[in-house]
Amino acid sequence: MFEGCHSLTEAPALPATTLADFCYAYMFEECTSLATTPALPATTLADYCYHSMFYECTSLTAAPTLPATTLADYCYTFMFSECSALVSAPALPVTTLTDHCYDAMFDGCTSLVTAPALPATTLASNCYAYMFDNCPSLTGAPALPATTLSDSCYYGMFWSCTSLTTTPALPATTLAPECYEAMFVYCTSLTTASALPATTLAEYCCAYMFEGCTSLTTAPSMSATTLADYCCYAMFYGCTSLTTAPSLPATTLADNCYAYMFGGCTSLTTAPSMPATTLAKNCYTNMFYGCSSLTEAPTLPATTLADSCYAYMFRGCTSLTTAPSMSATTSADHCCYSMFRECTSLTTT
Repeated sequence: MFEGCHSLTEAPALPATTLADFCYAYMFEECTSLATTPALPATTLADYCYHSMFYECTSLTAAPTLPATTLADYCYTFMFSECSALVSAPALPVTTLTDHCYDAMFDGCTSLVTAPALPATTLASNCYAYMFDNCPSLTGAPALPATTLSDSCYYGMFWSCTSLTTTPALPATTLAPECYEAMFVYCTSLTTASALPATTLAEYCCAYMFEGCTSLTTAPSMSATTLADYCCYAMFYGCTSLTTAPSLPATTLADNCYAYMFGGCTSLTTAPSMPATTLAKNCYTNMFYGCSSLTEAPTLPATTLADSCYAYMFRGCTSLTTAPSMSATTSADHCCYSMFRECTSLTTT
């Protein structure tokens, strides 16, 4: 309705309490002079009702109160995205979420310093995905008390929050597909991470979780003994300050479960033990790719190999001098393909 009205400084009153799908979507998009918002009294929302409502309102410093107690799919998606002057977020007291309800809600809010409390215990698909993506002024993450997760629920939630130093507790013991994927990507000030007590993993659940966290020195402990496809794929990729890997107690692996897990971790000096005796396709592929400070490889007790299971595992580990002993007597297709490629200090095999 007012999209691109760059000189609009004041919005009209919006007294409606009964909403409809898409009713206010994109209403004030790119109203770059709008400094205040109208009250939004509705307590029951509709699908997409506030989607991108204030997108790129770059003069907006405060958000309206959001009294809704019943959400709807995509209701707040991109609502304040690119509101670069927004310094505080509204309270979000709802405990039962809906699909994509907060997806990218504060994406690009570069002045946002404090996140709202997030008390929800019933999550939904993509509910928090990209919620604080590119909020470089955000210094703390809110508590995340939910113990039952949903697909992609925290996907990219704090992507590029470059001032974030710690992570919230993640108490869930059973994960969902992609639930933590890319959650803290490029959080370059993050130094420590909370333990991951989950014992049941899911596809891509922790993939890319800490990629590019260049200040992370210690990885979170991990408890899972049974893995899922791609569950830890590139989990710590590019964590150049990581010196110690977490214990990896899993004995039941899955396809690509640890592939690229520590790729580019140039400060990593010691690898964790790898107790599994039966491997899965690509399970350790490129696991320590580019770990140029790694001086000692783990023992590899596996007796049953799988296609490409060790392929490129230690590629570019230029400080590695001794190759690990291997117990398997029967090989698989490409199982050790380029396993020690570019290991220029290797003297003993």
